[in-house]
Amino acid sequence: MEYVKPERIWLKTSSDYNERWVQARIADDPSILGLGDLVLRDKERIQPSTGRLDLLLQDPESYQRYEVEVQLGKTDEAHIIRTIEYWDVERKRYPQYEHCAVIVAEDITSRFLNVIGLFNGTIPLIAIQLQAISFAGNISLVATKVIDQFERGMVEEDEEIAVPADRSYWELRGTRDTVRIADEALEILKKFDPKLELKYNKFYIGLAVGDAPNNFVVFAPHKKFTSIRIRHEQTDQWNEALEQSGLVYDYVQREGRYRIRMEPDQFKPKIEIIEQLLQSSFSE
Repeated sequence: MEYVKPERIWLKTSSDYNERWVQARIADDPSILGLGDLVLRDKERIQPSTGRLDLLLQDPESYQRYEVEVQLGKTDEAHIIRTIEYWDVERKRYPQYEHCAVIVAEDITSRFLNVIGLFNGTIPLIAIQLQAISFAGNISLVATKVIDQFERGMVEEDEEIAVPADRSYWELRGTRDTVRIADEALEILKKFDPKLELKYNKFYIGLAVGDAPNNFVVFAPHKKFTSIRIRHEQTDQWNEALEQSGLVYDYVQREGRYRIRMEPDQFKPKIEIIEQLLQSSFSE
């Protein structure tokens, strides 16, 4: 059998392939990037006042979204800035989802690895080097993840070093109405354990019994809504129940929590399903 040596093709200088071709291949099969079984949400997505996002991908289980920018040749400053800009626009427009910026380029140089690395940890960012390989008349795209998303710790892992805060801090960061959602939830929680109290720190409002944290549910008030994260196994039954309730929710796989976006005027009308989910979480 004759040996055929694979050959790398630089798409930047190729007359047969271009950036749109690469985008189309990723759109047809997002698994090329090695980020899991993602689905295409949109491509060439118009961004207000900034341009077009190449690809918007989403994890169908965790609902995490990936803002993907493709560049042929070497990555550069404009590519990095554009990727972060589009990520920032999308996370502000759709705060109910987790978002991650993804830079894809044929060559991610050591200089820009250092620059990109500075953002990782403060901005969820993945850098992927995508090579085109020609073999026996066919062409393949090979993705290598050179910088992975910084994995944040679980709520419980951070409890010992959590920076304390108080109610007034959260009323300024959110509003009195969005903080009141945590109070209303606590009234339900006390049915399960009368010793439970709210515990304030600068990243979330948790729960404690005395000095012992018990964060099976945590709250993060914002200006217009409160994010309620309830630890629970994801099941079709609960997915269906939450869908039918009309609540905006997703499931954060790395935390094992349902995350529900609750506006102040929604709590009482939706109190039944919230109490059922809290009861189930407490029992687990």
